[in-house]
Amino acid sequence: MHRRRRTALVLSAAIVAAPLLAACGNDAHPGAAAVVDGQRITVAQLQSRVDEVRRAQRAAVADETQYEQAVARTGTLARDTLHQMVLDRVLDRAARDAGVSVTPREVQDMRTGLEQQAGGSKGLETAWLQQYGVPPQRLDENLRLQVEAQKLAMALHTDTSQPAFWKALSTASHELRIDLNPRYGAWDVEKGGVDAKTPWLRNVSAPAAQQTA
Repeated sequence: MHRRRRTALVLSAAIVAAPLLAACGNDAHPGAAAVVDGQRITVAQLQSRVDEVRRAQRAAVADETQYEQAVARTGTLARDTLHQMVLDRVLDRAARDAGVSVTPREVQDMRTGLEQQAGGSKGLETAWLQQYGVPPQRLDENLRLQVEAQKLAMALHTDTSQPAFWKALSTASHELRIDLNPRYGAWDVEKGGVDAKTPWLRNVSAPAAQQTA
């Protein structure tokens, strides 16, 4: 059956429900928000990432009321940020297992296409901050993960919404022996999913003209 690439405009992309990946382990090590492959993501590291988003939100709005509204819309920012940090490492492992790599040129090409859709660099930065909680200084890093996810899906002859893609991530999750601090939620695919803003789960690299049909 012919497989079509499904695309979505960045400015209208919806929050996706990302299934949690099965992992080994129980409570995270003391002082850690999570442990991935024996490496700690400390609470301090997580808080630093959350602070980056809050500072970007503060700089992006004109007054205190707008900032408070932005904070209210991202009330689970710490949890969402940690889940994304872990998912990023899982994706890296799955891509490496599949022999997938990403070049700086591929990241720049994606950014150029998205900037054209969003009306420029500033528009893209604003959209990624508002929808995905990605501050401007993390944008290229996040776009690299999007490219990586799409290339992994292609290597698996599937797309990022299909079970084959998530099976590869689940396998990588087991390999990494993820241990999540319970205060930030569960990490168990058997118990369903969690709302997560994960832009690399969507194919957003195609020209905007493909989105208007």
